Amino acid sequence: MFETIKKVAFTGMGLAALTREKAEELSKDLIAKGKLTEQEGEKFVQELIVRAEESKVALKEQTEKIVSSALSKMDLAKAADLQQLKEEIEKLRREIDVLKEHIPPS
Repeated sequence: MFETIKKVAFTGMGLAALTREKAEELSKDLIAKGKLTEQEGEKFVQELIVRAEESKVALKEQTEKIVSSALSKMDLAKAADLQQLKEEIEKLRREIDVLKEHIPPS
């Protein structure tokens, strides 16, 4: 019975959004209804918290992959690319200045 309740809770809740307060509230409700013992309730809350954290990490990783993929398809310049262009422009400016020094005034 306890395993069934856990499975329903894990799949029925948005684990990534689960807070300790909500987990404890659910546990107290199940204890009050006689579905869980105090000990099972404590274990239940701990498992919910662990799974919620795992879900948050997985969701973050998945979101980062999706965003990274979308950005790479957009063909946007990266900060390193922009820095390299700035350095090249500065180098060209210095070379122009050197050339200007060697050209007689008109």
